[in-house]
Amino acid sequence: MFRGKVEKLIGASFVIAALISLNAKEFNLQTASVEDINDAFEAKALTAEELVKLCIARIEAYDQKGPKLNSVIAINPNALELARKLDEERNISGPRSRIHGIPVLLKDNYDTYDMPNTGASKALVGSIAPDDAFTVERLRDAGAIIFAKVNLSELARSGVSISSLMGQTLNAFDQSRTPGGSSGGTGAAIAATFGILGTGSDTGQSTRSPASANNLVGIRPTFGLISRDGIIPISYTQDTAGPITRYVADAAVMMDYLVGFDPKDKATWEGIDKYPESYTSYLQKDSLDGARIGFVPQLLGDGSHPDHPIVTKVTMKAIEDMKSAGATVFPVSIPLLDDIAAGSFVLSVSGFESMWTMDEYFTSLGPDSKFKNLKEFVAAGLTYKPILDRLKEDIKLENALDNSEYAKRLINQSRFQDKLVATMDEYALDVLFYTHQKRLVVPATKNPDQVERNGFMGSSSGLPAITFPGGFSPASNEAPAGVPIGIEFLGRPFSEAKLIKLAYSYEQFTKHRTTPPATPSLPGEAFEYQ
Repeated sequence: MFRGKVEKLIGASFVIAALISLNAKEFNLQTASVEDINDAFEAKALTAEELVKLCIARIEAYDQKGPKLNSVIAINPNALELARKLDEERNISGPRSRIHGIPVLLKDNYDTYDMPNTGASKALVGSIAPDDAFTVERLRDAGAIIFAKVNLSELARSGVSISSLMGQTLNAFDQSRTPGGSSGGTGAAIAATFGILGTGSDTGQSTRSPASANNLVGIRPTFGLISRDGIIPISYTQDTAGPITRYVADAAVMMDYLVGFDPKDKATWEGIDKYPESYTSYLQKDSLDGARIGFVPQLLGDGSHPDHPIVTKVTMKAIEDMKSAGATVFPVSIPLLDDIAAGSFVLSVSGFESMWTMDEYFTSLGPDSKFKNLKEFVAAGLTYKPILDRLKEDIKLENALDNSEYAKRLINQSRFQDKLVATMDEYALDVLFYTHQKRLVVPATKNPDQVERNGFMGSSSGLPAITFPGGFSPASNEAPAGVPIGIEFLGRPFSEAKLIKLAYSYEQFTKHRTTPPATPSLPGEAFEYQ
């Protein structure tokens, strides 16, 4: 009888162990989404303090050691204290939002009241704004941890992410190449999991270029959807702010806390009531089924460079995948693109607006600002020379409103937007599709900027675009996983929800997201919990 009871107890223990095993969840920092982290928080298997410590350990192991990505300018000295307080708050009253306790990496052109905002320029070392940028304040209010400031192309003025303050940031997947730019510090750091969420700014293609180059997701919103207040500016007309994340779902979560009216940025009048209650409600796996997508062959390389067939192959595979997921994909022609390629239809106005937007920014810093205007900044001569030379040229355009070329380009931008929307309407398209660059992201030496980029489709039209992982080049010694190649959807004004929906469906169908071989997991980052 006693033996029978023992056997029953042993049998029951096996059943219990099996049930526990079935209910066990695996956590891996490098692959964890915001949802995964929240699940671990709720199960008390992870705290915000522990998460911050894990991110700090990765920075210590890989930013100035190992692959030496050289991306982090400064870690918030209060990060651990903030995390502890947010953990206490969670235990007492629950989380404020989905990003409660989540470490955010800021491109170092976003104002923060508790850390300098340098634009990665030696000239602005120690420059602290009197308050947060509007978007930073929104993130803090939602309980995010403003964790670190990261490198960029100085003052966001190029696409290779080199600065006088930090030098060259390297690509997380191929340290012989740049991470794109100008938000390359965010791109490299998010790919290497130095933080969970990141911010970029996009005047030309500066949020989407690092997303493309680092196997990430980047969103350039419609002009007026997200405030630019407190972000070191270039152009009133073309500047935007947006998320850089590892997953489309994380970008959707972040968008919920970035959008909104801001009286300090008059452009946000345009965005009132133009966003959903939550972008996360559009995360539907089967969204490509029935979608109509217009592929733009004019944005492929012409075969004159060895990279062209590599990128084209990835593009064609993406089209096959979209069709397999139920989408209708067909080529469309946009006549103005031929004129743009020939240089007869020039669009960018950023240089014309640079001086007065920078002057306004220095004024916003108050009486303690290190410089009163752009001329004083340039006169200091502390900026990376190629950027300094650009600024000197911008100063020559200080009377932009009297410049006929400026007026012509503004008209061209409006015509370009009209043509793109008309093309989508003519073919009843949900989005236009193309590869973000015709070539791979450039080597970290020899190149002053990126080449053959297609991101102007969004920046010069004011239309929203999302860039997301499309595949890789063949593996090499420098890039064992290959070099990431990003693809892009472009939509009608304020169609960010649709872009997110379709990109999420593609992401879930293809699963191109992977981790950089040069920054493997460290002890304590992966565990099981109940």
